[in-house]
Amino acid sequence: MSEHLQIERDGGLLTLRMNRLDKKNALTRAMYAGMAAALDEADTDRSVRVVLLTGGESCFTSGNDVADFIQAPPSGLNSEVFQFMRALFDFSKPVVAAVAGPAVGIGTTLLLHCDLVYVARDAQLKMPFVSLGLCPEYGSSLILPQLLGHARAAELLLLGESFSGEQAAQWGIANQALDDGAAALAKARETALRFLQLAPSAVVDSKRLMRAPGREELRRVIEEEGALFGQRLRSPEAIEALTAFMQRRKADFSRFS
Repeated sequence: MSEHLQIERDGGLLTLRMNRLDKKNALTRAMYAGMAAALDEADTDRSVRVVLLTGGESCFTSGNDVADFIQAPPSGLNSEVFQFMRALFDFSKPVVAAVAGPAVGIGTTLLLHCDLVYVARDAQLKMPFVSLGLCPEYGSSLILPQLLGHARAAELLLLGESFSGEQAAQWGIANQALDDGAAALAKARETALRFLQLAPSAVVDSKRLMRAPGREELRRVIEEEGALFGQRLRSPEAIEALTAFMQRRKADFSRFS
């Protein structure tokens, strides 16, 4: 289990807290593996009724740890990041997310697979895949055009425009925008605890029914995106973009066509 992942139990509530604040909770392979294992275990543990996913009151996650990705790019659907994606996608119980500060890349797309999301009004969400020479992931190329329409989805996925927690709530990506990270976390926890008073099998059955339409198409899209994402990580464009990121300079795509 990663030292940068805190797992807390409070009765039937399991809290997964990304805890690498000095790196803005940037996700490493070990963190992905730890979250995947925790979700898989919680899914079969009858005493766990709901999961709360958070990065704390000030930061959700800045996305993938670029140095970790450059050192060992994910290869195939058995890599740690795809293990996490599968675990969250297949998780049968409610997942509630509390978002504050940056939620970059998968920090935004994973919210599309949570059941309830509470954000700080000034949270900064962004999916800068194309600017890094990459492509959308985790089903975002299917979900966001359906949810927001093609034009707005293009702003977010093709141009990588950032948006606030307030906008996330207005657009249906989040349930509610709160005054700050502390309020978002408190609201998420309060909501998660409500599930402890509900009939557990009825909750699981209802979630399954809600998620069923288009589920296999979404699974196929996630796998297609994942395969292309892995290829693009090794592309000259991505190498230039990620190298420029590490060197704190602007990527130069002028020689690519």
